[in-house]
Amino acid sequence: MESKHASMSGRIAIFAYGIACYAIFFATFLYLAAFIGNVLVPNPIDGAPRVGLLQGMITDLALLGLFAVQHSVMARPAFKRWWTRIVPPAAERSTYVLFTSIALIVMFAFWEPLGGVVWQVESSVGRNLAWLAFAAGWLLVLIATFVINHFDLFGLRQVWLHLVGRPYTALRFRTPWLYRRVRHPLYVGWLFAFWATPTMTLTHLLFALALTTYILVAIRYEERDLVTMHGEAYQRYREQVPMLVPRIGSRVDGSGTPLESA
Repeated sequence: MESKHASMSGRIAIFAYGIACYAIFFATFLYLAAFIGNVLVPNPIDGAPRVGLLQGMITDLALLGLFAVQHSVMARPAFKRWWTRIVPPAAERSTYVLFTSIALIVMFAFWEPLGGVVWQVESSVGRNLAWLAFAAGWLLVLIATFVINHFDLFGLRQVWLHLVGRPYTALRFRTPWLYRRVRHPLYVGWLFAFWATPTMTLTHLLFALALTTYILVAIRYEERDLVTMHGEAYQRYREQVPMLVPRIGSRVDGSGTPLESA
């Protein structure tokens, strides 16, 4: 009885940990939107410069590099196999989400604005369209996570299954509606969020260029893992569906079979 009680206590603790990690992530996600949009945060992306240009660029690139290394290395299967010797497998995804949030929080705290205007949209219509595209990017990011499985992506499904004593099963490969147009709608949303702005400063440009480069590199490694995991099904999907820019005239159904567009 005591052992069973301890086991249940451990499952509750892991579930509470997963909920806490998700709450930290969601607060960080909202803060990131405000950070890039220059609203309601003490140190936005385009704040007043405090250090010299070279020092600021080195600092910002180091912060972005820290995020990229964490986000990429911890997502690799080999790292996960090693990491789950230390953390419970049910908490692995939540821990990944937590470390991602910490990397972003460090970036928020130490970010150095560089100043300088690269371009600026003067017309009110143009500015409104830029902000609309910015908002659409964040909405697409959120929608894309729910289309696949938001709760699995951020570790909640794993800790819930562990709590109720059910084994975790990996999600099967499928291509819901957004994923029939491009393979990575989540990244498309991020690109809109990074680039859609009525005023592009040198700081914002550095941020957007660095993370766009990271996304393009990350896709290569992510798709290599997906081919290993799903085999020929993902290979066919990759051949049929464009990576980031929709192809006019065709789409695929939920199993990856090509369909003519309606």
